[in-house]
Amino acid sequence: MQDYALHTDMKEPSMQVYIAGTGKLATELLDELKACDGFAVDAWPGESAADGRAIVVHAGSGREISSISDFCRRTSSVLVELATGSRLEEAQPHFPIVLCPNTNILMLKFMCMLERSGSLFKGCEIRITESHQSSKTSVPGTAVSMARALGLAASGIVSVRDASLQVADLGIPPAHLARHAFHRIQIQDGTCSIAMETRVYGDSPYASGVQQIIGAIRQRALQARVYSINEFIDNGWV
Repeated sequence: MQDYALHTDMKEPSMQVYIAGTGKLATELLDELKACDGFAVDAWPGESAADGRAIVVHAGSGREISSISDFCRRTSSVLVELATGSRLEEAQPHFPIVLCPNTNILMLKFMCMLERSGSLFKGCEIRITESHQSSKTSVPGTAVSMARALGLAASGIVSVRDASLQVADLGIPPAHLARHAFHRIQIQDGTCSIAMETRVYGDSPYASGVQQIIGAIRQRALQARVYSINEFIDNGWV
């Protein structure tokens, strides 16, 4: 299997990073990552993208996946997929693909912990509650991953989008109602119970995580296959 080594010497010319997508996340990444040293960041230019190895971060709806895949195959570039449930999950590519349905590094480490230990709670009563800004209508991918790790059906996830409940019941600060991610896991066995919560406010944790993921990719020779971001966590790359 062929390796694709991206440059690691920070004194060399910057690595080109493309952000594909027009939504809130893509816009935030373009704004936040432009200030980073070591790589040049631009919006994905489509078919006009110049040949040359790059890192393409896909934060879009999927309409551009085919053209991005063609570019990555032609240039031996790396595709970082941020969408949940992407068809790339089952791909057998001729270039490296890194699946990152969540780019908050602390959250990713928490998710890895759940995947390793979730089976220990088999037979317990489990409840998962998730809350995001009211504009989020897509499947709550992180909550679904939590449920899968704990053996809970996705249909059992409780989703909260009502602002009054988010403030009163979940303690979301009003200033962060427009951009937050909240998850609460409750595990009960008789009279014994455990509760775990994760809270992410604003957009900076996601941009910071993408920056770290880009840095990890640039420092390694990735093979032409699909990587889960959990593999980066397990290997201590981020």
